[in-house]
Amino acid sequence: MLLLNMFDINAPEVKGMPKEIESDQVITELQRLTGCVIGVNLEAVDPKFYQQHDEIWQMQVGRAANANNAQRLVEMGARFLVITGNPNNGVTNHAINTCLKEIKAAVGDDLILITGKMHGAGVVEELGKAIISEQDIELFAKNGADIILIPAPGTTPGMSQTRVTALIQCAHQYGTLALTAIGTSQEGADVNTIRQLALMSKMAGADIHHIGDTGYMGMALPENIFAYSVAIRGVRHTYSRMAKSVNR
Repeated sequence: MLLLNMFDINAPEVKGMPKEIESDQVITELQRLTGCVIGVNLEAVDPKFYQQHDEIWQMQVGRAANANNAQRLVEMGARFLVITGNPNNGVTNHAINTCLKEIKAAVGDDLILITGKMHGAGVVEELGKAIISEQDIELFAKNGADIILIPAPGTTPGMSQTRVTALIQCAHQYGTLALTAIGTSQEGADVNTIRQLALMSKMAGADIHHIGDTGYMGMALPENIFAYSVAIRGVRHTYSRMAKSVNR
């Protein structure tokens, strides 16, 4: 699975794609070239916490979590959608839940829906252990989420392996899968740290593992993606996956 962050549907672009590809075909062509399922982040900004800033991830209309953007992504070929938030954009679990209901009503089963937070996303009230709760997970599951996003153990203060295990068990109880995410720039940490995060996530019960996009801006360090993969599934499956695509 490849997840596109900061993908603006009003100005769709993926660096390195052939220049002759039409903008509305970017996702479809990326999927063909990589042989991977492609998803996109949309951000559920809470008006009470929204703040202007000059960072690269400053919010844009084409990245907002709403029905129109979600339907457009279906048309462009996306297979899954992550409703979450980038740093300082004022994303709350309440706003995620509100957007989830709107998007689920609009797209039905055309997109796999993933909801949750991997960091505070600019909301002080939702930091550390308060980033996501069992109550949030229950609401997300009941309102159509297929997968719950939870910070990987060791990535945010208070998110121990024990705490993450409890949250994953809660997600499973409500019939969803659980994704552990590294979204705290630790995707750019040393290889030994990456291995620890990978194994703690696996021991906590993660069904899906996520590694973020701030090693080199836009992608985790390739050696860390490799180390993570080897840690959770060994070289046999890692090398097999690396050799899968015949279109690049």
